[in-house]
Amino acid sequence: MGAAAGRADVTHRRFLAIALPATLAQMTTPLLGLIATGAIGRLGDAALLGAVAVGALLFDFVFWVFGSLRMGTAGLTAQALGRGDAAEIRAVLARALAISVAIGLAIIVVHVPVGHFAFTAMGTSEAVSAAAWVYFSVRIFAAPFAIGNFAILGWLVGIARTDVGLGLQVLIAAVNALATVLLVLYWDFGIAGAAIANVLAEVAGSVAGLACARLLLGRDWRTPWSRIVERARLIETVAVNSDIMIRTGLLMLVLLFFTAQGARHDDVTLAANAVLYNIVMVTAFFLDGFSTAAEQICGQSIGARDRTGFRRAVNLVLFWGFAFALPASLALIFGGGAIIDLLAANEAVRQVARDFLPMAALTPLLGVAAFAYDGIYAGSTWARDMRNLMLPAVGLFFLVWWLTLQLGNTGLWIAYLTFMAGRGVFQALRMPALVRRSFP
Repeated sequence: MGAAAGRADVTHRRFLAIALPATLAQMTTPLLGLIATGAIGRLGDAALLGAVAVGALLFDFVFWVFGSLRMGTAGLTAQALGRGDAAEIRAVLARALAISVAIGLAIIVVHVPVGHFAFTAMGTSEAVSAAAWVYFSVRIFAAPFAIGNFAILGWLVGIARTDVGLGLQVLIAAVNALATVLLVLYWDFGIAGAAIANVLAEVAGSVAGLACARLLLGRDWRTPWSRIVERARLIETVAVNSDIMIRTGLLMLVLLFFTAQGARHDDVTLAANAVLYNIVMVTAFFLDGFSTAAEQICGQSIGARDRTGFRRAVNLVLFWGFAFALPASLALIFGGGAIIDLLAANEAVRQVARDFLPMAALTPLLGVAAFAYDGIYAGSTWARDMRNLMLPAVGLFFLVWWLTLQLGNTGLWIAYLTFMAGRGVFQALRMPALVRRSFP
């Protein structure tokens, strides 16, 4: 079904066997935004491009907040694997899927007031708000499937089957790309077409993911309802995912504020920041693949009470993360201009994006520690500390933004880079105490 139960085999080879498929799988997530941005960008309307940016970011906020289910599910599954508890491995997936459906349906029910509040709070222009609402009101129906896909991917990470996770993410990206090109560029559905394409892609991913899970579990795939709702396990699941959800919500608050400040400048700055954000997120998810490997190996080591394996996993994720961070930043500096031209047809948007490209290119280098420790903390289910440590990082972001307010968009980027670096520093300082607590 995946890695062998018990102690993890913590070697460079096994780490990369998990990390590389996870890296490619993670990269397909921002490609959904890049595909929509590229298709709409070819229409040459800055307002439409800004609308996709705002709409996509709102879904990043809504889905990624509940996408904490992926990290929580990965940690709980890996720890069950480390204990050799096959029944709990099955139950973790069942609980996560049940929670996904409930959350997704609730999001659909409340999306109208939430959407109106968000667009008002972000202060976008009338043209951007009108187009963004079309995108939002269609794509919202992907909610149960998108959150369910997070749960399935987390479970696959927990059993060290990131290769299957990669296949599912590639399927989602491929369906989304094909449908977006057809609906937006050929059939003239406009911004609604980009949203419909995303819904179709998430549905396809859920169907395929459930089929893969069924095959991996074999004949013993059924889980009694009594096991799924077992009080102690259910409380643990809710607690872990709630803390990670709050942490992710705080992270998305920073990203929403970042986008809103770009919108308050003008539509061109908003669109330029959106293009840079999507480019940076490709490299961020690339580096986050190493974090995913840490989730699995650290979680399995915690479950098996293997302190040596845990420390080895920590060293590996930091080593490989920093080994790739510098080349990623250099690739952005030297290749980012061509990507900007590909994503944006508007010359004013291109110029502003090029002006801020050097700052955006620092994101992988300054943020890699945060990604690495996120994986370590999630696999170890140190969820409460993930939540608590995000608070000073967010405070640091707003402090730096306020101190650099006169610098405009430059100050905004400085605040964001400081926030990313601060997250890694705070987690590194806290970790020794958590290791002593987990391995007494």
